[in-house]
Amino acid sequence: MSKVVVIYHSGYGHTQRMAQSIAEGAGAELVAIDADGNLPEGGWETLDAATAIIMGSPTYMGSVSWQFKKFADASSKPWYTQAWKDKLFAGFTNSAAMSGDKMSTLNYLFTLAMQHGGIWISQGVMPSNSKAAERSDANYLGSYSGAVAQSPSDAGAGEMNAGDLDNARNFGQRVAGIAARFAP
Repeated sequence: MSKVVVIYHSGYGHTQRMAQSIAEGAGAELVAIDADGNLPEGGWETLDAATAIIMGSPTYMGSVSWQFKKFADASSKPWYTQAWKDKLFAGFTNSAAMSGDKMSTLNYLFTLAMQHGGIWISQGVMPSNSKAAERSDANYLGSYSGAVAQSPSDAGAGEMNAGDLDNARNFGQRVAGIAARFAP
């Protein structure tokens, strides 16, 4: 049986909504990194037991939040013992701008997964890039590396684009499906 875990930090609730949608699609357990960059009790053990780890952070100043970075730096303990080697990994992010340098955040998450000896799962969805495409279409923002969302800086988490959340849910389903194929 595979176990999928979504670990994320969310500063204003948008990334949390993405995490919830991904977890819903994957049937995954959520592990939130708190405002001080710490995991809840049992968080490290939950990650150790996972078949797949889906990592998420808002894109702040072109990369992950400092709280996520604190978690990443603390993951040097499982890195040292290669505890997460050959686990499946995937990533997601949200920013206020259409581009917002989200790719830089996904590259950071990818690099972290590679340092742990992980196997990266892409989004696996063609972009909606025709003239007929609408903002609510699947992968409208055109990311192959992971799920991305865009939320205007003056919009609350409850106002997130339904298409971005559907895309996140579908991404969770993809990761869970692949994890099931890799489960012992």
